[in-house]
Amino acid sequence: MTNRRVMITGLGAISGLGLDLTGFWDALKSGRSAIKPLDPLFDGVKISLGATVPNFDPESYFSSSELTLLDRYSQLAVIAAQEAVNDAGLIYGENTLVDAATIIGSGCGAKHTDEATYEQLYKQKRTRAHPLTIPKGMPSAAASMVSLHLGTRGPAFGLASACASGSHAIIQGMTMIQSGMIDVALVGASDAPFTYGLLKSWDALRVASDDTCRPFCENRSGLVLGEGAGMLVLESEEHARDRSAKIYAELAGGGMTSDAGHITRPNILGITNAMEKALHHANLYPDDIDYINAHGTGTIINDATETEAINRVFGTYAKDLAVSSTKSMHGHALGASSALELIATALAIHHKTIPPTANFTVADEVCDLDYVPNGSRQQEIRAAMSNSFAFGGLNAVIALKQYAW
Repeated sequence: MTNRRVMITGLGAISGLGLDLTGFWDALKSGRSAIKPLDPLFDGVKISLGATVPNFDPESYFSSSELTLLDRYSQLAVIAAQEAVNDAGLIYGENTLVDAATIIGSGCGAKHTDEATYEQLYKQKRTRAHPLTIPKGMPSAAASMVSLHLGTRGPAFGLASACASGSHAIIQGMTMIQSGMIDVALVGASDAPFTYGLLKSWDALRVASDDTCRPFCENRSGLVLGEGAGMLVLESEEHARDRSAKIYAELAGGGMTSDAGHITRPNILGITNAMEKALHHANLYPDDIDYINAHGTGTIINDATETEAINRVFGTYAKDLAVSSTKSMHGHALGASSALELIATALAIHHKTIPPTANFTVADEVCDLDYVPNGSRQQEIRAAMSNSFAFGGLNAVIALKQYAW
């Protein structure tokens, strides 16, 4: 069985906008940004802003014995996965969930575990590492922990492609369902980048804003880091219909390319090719799309290049598109951003509400599209796209369609 239609039936989110999906969506539709000054925990770090998960207490979710195996990024992944599974109406131990695949992306992985280990060994001069350092800090830790906590026994693995990790994980789950290999997939991404070493490394790149994230504005000054996890339950159409599942949207297609060029500077051809491939795979024409959730980092070259790519792909119709960057609210949560942004796109279709680009002032002269400034917009969305363009020239674009029984 091939080319089966794929549905989004469950969503889970934890981010700077809140501890759950409701908080996430309420903030997005109201245009409320989670970007705020960081607690002064890191001496010598220039980055002063971030979108951290508010009022997060791991001990309210996990026992002390569980926490010995859970890096912060794994904690966030498990919490979002549990919410997505509950939202989809799946039950621990039942065959549907037991047989599901688990595919979790991450841009930086278990950095909290790495940093704690290195501090103990190099700064505190300890002679031994914690015996669970390897399973807690391995790149596939989040996938393993989600599988363990949710009881999924199908294919399970981690995936890393920088800021496109979530989109690549989602596309992987989609193609496995389309091929007939599985019926259900739990997919998404998680990142927790607020550690001394990572912040110092982002300092060195000199792309972070000390103001706020203002995508596509003439006075934009860079990105603002965030943290969080976004998880989705995907099902084949037949499987979803058989159990009368709630369907947010159809996961219609994906396009993936590599620039094979500069390690940090985006390439216009790689981006346009990914968008065109997503349209083709989804069997959509440019004028079928009503909304694009942009990569929209708030950096000078990224926003200009993405705008130009949209103009090239959509031609004169580009001016009729609604385009917004939700990074202006949840920050750039690295690999998790692409998962959170696809969740935002699915919710936009489901609720007929386009989230805005927050913190908007005046558009840059080279950014000439409708960026839905500051306030959400009620609008029917027939189809939408979510863009993710990562360091290393790794591009992933996902297309969604409105679905009706």
